[in-house]
Amino acid sequence: MKHILSAFALAVAFTAIALGQAPQTHDVADSKKVEMSLYATAEIQWKDGPASLPPGAKVAVLEGDPSKEGFFTMRLWLPDGFKIQPHWHPKVEHVTVISGTFNVGMGFWPAEMKHFAWAKGETVLQLHGTGPWMITYVNPSDDPRRPKE
Repeated sequence: MKHILSAFALAVAFTAIALGQAPQTHDVADSKKVEMSLYATAEIQWKDGPASLPPGAKVAVLEGDPSKEGFFTMRLWLPDGFKIQPHWHPKVEHVTVISGTFNVGMGFWPAEMKHFAWAKGETVLQLHGTGPWMITYVNPSDDPRRPKE
């Protein structure tokens, strides 16, 4: 028990020190400087989701630009019952479920693996990868960017 308490005290001390420091920068592959960032939930600026997703989704870009080459991190907010029809991405996408339930028609998926997904309850996802982030629907008529006939 003494060891557990000591470890906990050290963890609290290191966290306090880390949170009290000024933002740190580090070099990335393209020689740009990047600042360390913390994203408080209440401070995230949500916007209507990308046109490539059905209406109702909201997006918050935390880092980079998903529409361009380079690293990005973004969050998606999906309402209860939100569905994404079968589709694929040209690059690997890493998904972390922040809250809610996110169901996927496949498990881990490499680039170009066809999959579909739906949310149960309000769901927040975090996606990160290398842009540009794109989505191609298996059935072109499922693509929300396509004009309705």
